[in-house]
Amino acid sequence: MHDLSEVTGDNRTSVRRAPVRVIAAFGAVGALLLTGCGGTRADDIAVGPGKGWPSAFHDARNSGASPVTGSRHLTLAWSRPIGGPTAVATTIGPDGQLFLTTRAEVDCGGRLGTTGMMFSFLMETGRKRFCNPLGPAAIGSPTAVDGASNVYLGDDANDVGGVGSFNALGQPRWRTPVAGVPVSMQFTGDSNVLSVTQFGQVDVLSRQTGDRMVPTFQILGEPDYLKQPDLPRPPAGQGIGDCTTGAPQCPVANVSAVDQHSGRFYVTAWRPGAPVAALVALRYDGKQVRQEWSADLLTDGSATSPTLSRDGKTVYVGDNSGRLLAVDATDGHPKWSQPLGFPPRGAVSDRDGLLIPGGDDGHLLALRDSGNTAEIAWERKDLQLRGRPVQTAGNTGYIVSPIGDALNLVTFDTTNGKTLASTVLTGAQGTTSGTAIGPKGEVVVTTRIGELFTFEPEK
Repeated sequence: MHDLSEVTGDNRTSVRRAPVRVIAAFGAVGALLLTGCGGTRADDIAVGPGKGWPSAFHDARNSGASPVTGSRHLTLAWSRPIGGPTAVATTIGPDGQLFLTTRAEVDCGGRLGTTGMMFSFLMETGRKRFCNPLGPAAIGSPTAVDGASNVYLGDDANDVGGVGSFNALGQPRWRTPVAGVPVSMQFTGDSNVLSVTQFGQVDVLSRQTGDRMVPTFQILGEPDYLKQPDLPRPPAGQGIGDCTTGAPQCPVANVSAVDQHSGRFYVTAWRPGAPVAALVALRYDGKQVRQEWSADLLTDGSATSPTLSRDGKTVYVGDNSGRLLAVDATDGHPKWSQPLGFPPRGAVSDRDGLLIPGGDDGHLLALRDSGNTAEIAWERKDLQLRGRPVQTAGNTGYIVSPIGDALNLVTFDTTNGKTLASTVLTGAQGTTSGTAIGPKGEVVVTTRIGELFTFEPEK
């Protein structure tokens, strides 16, 4: 059983450290105190250059790839239990501060009762920086981090859905009510927060105040209360557990891919009564959000979040029939469809046109988009997937795979798929909710049963 001493407020620690040196990490606290509170537009804080892992799939286009040159020689720095399961990826601020959500039977103050929680940990040591109790559906809401390590996420506290923000010390900045719980948290090109809930409510919010910058948009349409005057309001967290597989109980299931230059962004939506789910293109122009097109093409529902190509011309998305599709970003017409033999999960990792899908089964393979078709660049049928591959600069990638009786972090060469190194995740079971790359090339693996493993480049 996991040691929950930090969860329950005990002064003991359950961090398991490899024999490495410990570095103090409090030098930036003064600066963070100055930038953590909301302010006027003149005091606006830049989203930042994307150092760390600011959103679920690293960036606005969901590339699942880091600009940091990945290390081919990693050592385990520390590992620790979280105290509950995870459903979405860990994010990492520009200074290496980690943020993740969970659900447990004991809250941050040691009180009994099922609740959601957001934790923050320090990269250098694994020590908890803060824990904040939230509504139980927070486990399904991804976090996003700006350039000052302010964090943004959703929950259903007291059965009221909302988007909230906390500063780097865990102090609340603001909370804005929404219908449902955000399953997508991104930043727009003008540095606002773009929130999309599982019920299809889209909001663009000020990062400083939480105020709505434009009118709310409903992807599934507005309810007709004249025809159904007694229509009940569904619980805010309804269907949130089905979002990982894109089931119809979670109509809008995934993290949006955003073109920050054009304002266009892409979501998946399974509209009531529709035989298949759709890929939907919306546009935020600073004055409103509007739909540009909708393409019904995701058989058995969406399996992945959309991934936008670097040139903004193609959207990649997977469905539950086991296909990866390439769709024209301007009008939604399909370019090609590639059977994978397994339903992909997460988002497709795309670096320099090399596409690597993830999943909870299936095997590691890479594709090249050749325009009207996809070509298999290489594949490793001996490496089974247990999560989402990520790519880095330097032709280095990472994936968690079962080898023997244990899960392993496998480092591979993205040019040919060859294994470069493999390290056991001691005690890890099942599959992972995410792998993220830190600002100094650290690799952070989060398991679904609720454990963190952090590796650092060998000095």
